[in-house]
Amino acid sequence: MAYLSGFGNEHASEAVPGALPEGRNAPQRAPLGLYAEQLSGTAFTEPRAHNRRSWLYRIRPSAAHPAFTHTHHGRIRTAPFTESVPDPNRLRWDPLPEPAEGTDFLAGLWTLGGNGDVTQRTGMAVHLYHATDSMDRVFSDADGELLIVPERGGLLLRTEFGLLHVEPGHVALVPRGVRFRVELLDESARGYVCENYGAPFQLPDLGPIGANGLANARDFRAPVAAYEDVEGPVEVVNKFCGNLWTATYDHSPLDVVAWHGNHVPYVYDLRRFNVIGSISYDHPDPSIFTVLTSPSDTPGLAGVDFVVFAPRWLVGEDTFRPPYFHRNVMSEYMGLIEGAYDAKTAGKGGFVPGGGSLHNMMSAHGPDRETFDRASTAELRPQKIDDGLAFMFETRWPVTLTAHAARADHLQPHYDDVWRGLERHFRTPN
Repeated sequence: MAYLSGFGNEHASEAVPGALPEGRNAPQRAPLGLYAEQLSGTAFTEPRAHNRRSWLYRIRPSAAHPAFTHTHHGRIRTAPFTESVPDPNRLRWDPLPEPAEGTDFLAGLWTLGGNGDVTQRTGMAVHLYHATDSMDRVFSDADGELLIVPERGGLLLRTEFGLLHVEPGHVALVPRGVRFRVELLDESARGYVCENYGAPFQLPDLGPIGANGLANARDFRAPVAAYEDVEGPVEVVNKFCGNLWTATYDHSPLDVVAWHGNHVPYVYDLRRFNVIGSISYDHPDPSIFTVLTSPSDTPGLAGVDFVVFAPRWLVGEDTFRPPYFHRNVMSEYMGLIEGAYDAKTAGKGGFVPGGGSLHNMMSAHGPDRETFDRASTAELRPQKIDDGLAFMFETRWPVTLTAHAARADHLQPHYDDVWRGLERHFRTPN
């Protein structure tokens, strides 16, 4: 599949030659009888470096639609989260149970929790999805951008900008307000979604790392223009301030023939992440594994970070190599895409692909007893970690659970037990 390369670039693409106007955005008559329309992901007056907008040249303008009506939102919830009180306990879930046949991506969304206030464009939500069918409707999210992390089953995202092919091990980023449809490439699909209500995701600054490293901008792929010229009823669902609204259009809204701008969707292969780590001693802070960050009003304090634990070498000398025991002002939701994570035991009742754990702010966590015992006595040869792919949504505020997440049957009841048996080893010198 053809893509355009580079994160944050001013891309331009046309599915039909001559569809993009030259020298101006909104000529008196747009080429080929199209309508010119701007999609703004940020305020007009935000600094140029942060401004996100795209110009779309489409068969019909987005304004040509009937009224929306409120519809049931299933297991989707939105901030502010008030169904339960914030929980300081460490929590872990098994994968979502099998859904009913005929469940598409939207119907299969299941909100675990989140923080902030969507009406103030602050905070985030953690969702999971489990689907058995492709969508025959179109979805857009006015509340935030969606970072989709497949764990099982490939997806084809048909967006206003074109097509994205997203396999497990990849992530897709769909900006706020962009319409799309999710088609399954396998019998079923399962994964995770971070809904970011705040500032759009960007690549983190590299500081002393220098000009290169972590996620390279060139490895983010934007779609080339592709459009649907479909006349007939199409359901369009819009998420607005936490509610779903539906309307039946008389045409497909995925009818953009050409576009240019930087408010665009992307796909990224997590195995292309350039891992930076310690080559002397000590485990680096997990911030060194940040792929994307949504900045807040406090420098260095993210509304949400997306962190990946990709294949890497461990070479630290006289070092406890798994992640250290920790209490953190940030809150951490961790998921597993494949294999195992080097600080958590896998297997039945453990940390498995499709499952997840939540450590809210200042919740003490770290390697389980089995991992601690193994790592404390291991021979410290160079070691390649290449049998797992894990990630983390890290956020500045506590994640408050939805009611259905707090009482889910697949919530593991004895997660605290993994730290039992961490024995006293203290001894005074003779």
